[in-house]
Amino acid sequence: MLAVGEYVLGDLDPRMARMPTAFAGGVGNTEQEMCGALNGGVMIIGALYGRTSLEESDLPALRLATRYREQFAVEIGATRCGTVRERTHAQGGLGSCALVVERAAQILLELLDE
Repeated sequence: MLAVGEYVLGDLDPRMARMPTAFAGGVGNTEQEMCGALNGGVMIIGALYGRTSLEESDLPALRLATRYREQFAVEIGATRCGTVRERTHAQGGLGSCALVVERAAQILLELLDE
């Protein structure tokens, strides 16, 4: 959210900036769930294309989120935090989660530009 949010959403309400914090480390640093970098991007997709009523279609957000997740999985090698961390810190991996966040932001921006 912090890496891309202000760029595509403008000034972020401090609550919006705080919302994804607990997703870090695969929800509460448990490494059991989806990578926090991927979660942050999905939240931005929702902020941009999500619906505000049941009468609206959620397909634009769902389709873009699907594409984002798929591209993330291809480039990072996984979507689950624990697996992402293992691959990131393995020999030949990106080396740090900060670089995963950077690449996740780039993937999102590339998809938003299409």
